[in-house]
Amino acid sequence: MTEKYAVVVIGGGAAGLSAALVLGRARHRTLVIDAGEPRNAPAAHMQGYLSRDGMPPAEFLAAGREEIARYGVELVRDRVVAVEKGEDFTVVSAGGAVEKGEDFTVVSAGGRSVRARRLVVATGLKDELPAVPGLAERFGRDVLHCPFCHGWEVRDQPFGVLATSPASVHQALMVSQWSKDVRFFLHTVAEEELSDEDLRRLAAAGVDVVPGEVAGLVTENDRLTGIRLADGTTHPRSVLFTAPRAVPRTGLLERLGAELHETPFGAYPVVDATGLTTVPGVWAAGNAIGFSEQVVHAASGGYRAASAIVGDLLMTDLDTAVRRQGPA
Repeated sequence: MTEKYAVVVIGGGAAGLSAALVLGRARHRTLVIDAGEPRNAPAAHMQGYLSRDGMPPAEFLAAGREEIARYGVELVRDRVVAVEKGEDFTVVSAGGAVEKGEDFTVVSAGGRSVRARRLVVATGLKDELPAVPGLAERFGRDVLHCPFCHGWEVRDQPFGVLATSPASVHQALMVSQWSKDVRFFLHTVAEEELSDEDLRRLAAAGVDVVPGEVAGLVTENDRLTGIRLADGTTHPRSVLFTAPRAVPRTGLLERLGAELHETPFGAYPVVDATGLTTVPGVWAAGNAIGFSEQVVHAASGGYRAASAIVGDLLMTDLDTAVRRQGPA
């Protein structure tokens, strides 16, 4: 027989574990299915999370897994390959409105099939880095993307910013908060693509604009020491910031029929304040709903989604009991 859960959480990062913790404490049978591919895996530490500042991401997740286990939450390391809507159910709200929804069948790559009344999708996103030799190998070390995550640790060092589009001007301006020695490498962006306002702001921030394509990185003793251009010139730099292309992992949501909206960083599900998608019974949290969700935001989003689900399930069951009782 197919196992049944109140909630299946797809993704075991900060958002998924936070949701599972709240659901477990609310006495709901909950299963977390995690493929083990956290976005911040390349980083040695995470910052800006009050009381956890500087904690290695792997330790943070390990602590979260221990915490959810205390409340009977199950966690399996597997990948969800299919989610299907199951039997219809009808919810009659206290105001008399009738809403229809469905439960769900969740199938993993390992062949396990389970049923769930509600879903939390916390599958995150994948970062695709510019195709510069040596860049990916140093990502999370001295090739960085977020000054809020790493700026303090590399403060006052010579920064480079690798442009991926004219919008990279914003990143070059932001990192100037942490260093006054910043060079903005245009790479494949033509200088003519920058607006006059962009150039004035860069000049005001003391950011040097460097035309020309970047051919590779220079390292010594496993540390970044420079940025090499295609013309052979080298610029001494200790840190390189760049903006990866965000690839949201929204395949499961799309197959369920969730509405998406386009952003400069990809297409993400339309959600309400609790993370409820346009599919009844399906919530999303963390980087599954946006590019800029930091760990602390993701954990908060998971909490909000779970607390909404607890109320949703309670009211659904109470309304069902009232209907069965019939008129007073």
